[in-house]
Amino acid sequence: MKNRLMIIVLLIVSCCLCFACGDFSTTEEYLRIHIRANSNESCDQEIKYKIKDIVVDYLTPYIVECDSVEDVKNMINSHDENIESIIDNYLMQCGYYYKSEVLLNKEFFPTRAYENLTLEANYYDAIIINLGSGDGDNWWCVVYPPLCFKESNNVVYKSKILEIIKKIL
Repeated sequence: MKNRLMIIVLLIVSCCLCFACGDFSTTEEYLRIHIRANSNESCDQEIKYKIKDIVVDYLTPYIVECDSVEDVKNMINSHDENIESIIDNYLMQCGYYYKSEVLLNKEFFPTRAYENLTLEANYYDAIIINLGSGDGDNWWCVVYPPLCFKESNNVVYKSKILEIIKKIL
């Protein structure tokens, strides 16, 4: 019992020290998403936001099952053709004659604050979705951890520390 209590105390102290000493997170802990519109014409900008909703709706159930950024990257790699197909079919239904391209790449993002988290300007791994030429204004956010995905009743938030403590007890 003393050993378990000692481990719990050490975990709590370690977590407190990490929070007190600052943010040691690296860009590798995040996966961003970047959707680039075909152009800045209003129709291309409107479709970009519809595509964003479709992609977010499609990816959310898969992402909530992922425990790490590597899991998400693997999931994206295994679904990239399906994501392109869904986007391309929607573009065609809406009368657009260009296609999409989905890829994982490292890309520069400016500083951005999300409620209690600020991601500094830096190069981040990202899901890049080019619509047509991809020359228009873009939309970007964070896929993992899922900071920009819609909340729904089927989203399960996980705490690794809580899981470790439950295993110990």
